[in-house]
Amino acid sequence: MGIASAGTVTASRFDYYPVPPSRPVPDLGADLLHGFALSPRRLPPKYFYDAVGSQLFDRICDTPEYYPTRSEAALLAEHAGELLALARPRHLIELGSGSSRKTRLLLQAAGQLDLELVYWPFDVCHDMLERTGRALVEEFPGLRVRALGGDYMGGLTHLPRPDGRRLFVFLGGTIGNFDELETQRFLGDVRAQMQPEDRLLLGADRAKDAAVLEAAYNDAAGVTAAFNLNLLRVINRELRADFDLDGFRHRALFNRAESRIEMHLVARTRQQVLVAALERSYRFEPGETILTEISRKFTPAMLEAMLARAGFDIERHIEGGERLFSLLLVRPAGS
Repeated sequence: MGIASAGTVTASRFDYYPVPPSRPVPDLGADLLHGFALSPRRLPPKYFYDAVGSQLFDRICDTPEYYPTRSEAALLAEHAGELLALARPRHLIELGSGSSRKTRLLLQAAGQLDLELVYWPFDVCHDMLERTGRALVEEFPGLRVRALGGDYMGGLTHLPRPDGRRLFVFLGGTIGNFDELETQRFLGDVRAQMQPEDRLLLGADRAKDAAVLEAAYNDAAGVTAAFNLNLLRVINRELRADFDLDGFRHRALFNRAESRIEMHLVARTRQQVLVAALERSYRFEPGETILTEISRKFTPAMLEAMLARAGFDIERHIEGGERLFSLLLVRPAGS
């Protein structure tokens, strides 16, 4: 499908295009029913990002302990031009774009290379897409933004297919938030959308000293703790629950065997929680936890194996001198 035939996508510099899922996407109620039947109880991290959570995450990125954002941004600032010169995209499709904070480095580099890009941010939050997209067309004269609204975990079958080379972008180390099965499904979805000339730019956090990792998720100012606890506020609002935020505390630790950070909410006392919208009540004992996020940390060998299983070849692997973070430009295997 070319741009002109993409339904609601018009010739204006900013427009919005809803992307329906190609497979069922559970809502918060379904995820809570499933996750709270497990031990430990768990919820997927996508529910962190309401308006308050999104603002808190931006603050996390500015804390002195949280190195991933700074490390990835530094690699992009130095190598964005090189990566774009290799990929030579006409379209930049960012999955989970959020506020497009680091994407601006790619857009700036595209301007220096005289690449005329169309930017397709894909995110579940319509308001974020609207605010960010309109700000970007003001910031970058000539840029066209075609915002895509939807949940990329619902599949990518219904993505528009504009004419020209595409660079899919998945930054922030978010690939680490998936378990093995979710990782292969997500990468498989991306691979299925790609033509031989298309490329994927992936950001991945690296395995390193546990003290550095744990400090990044336990900042001294308590911003990550507030971010984690806000999940209970989301449940209270959306499902008419009565979680007492003071009855839980934040804990993040490095699981060395799984090479991942795990974020938990830990019950301080024995308590009973009513989730009225689901007509369910849940008992928590002191010390009982809700697993709210995993963040896998990779070695180069792990990254290579993960991408090979999904049908990709690595074209360029940028690590930086400290090897805190990796940027990988990858292509469909054999292309």
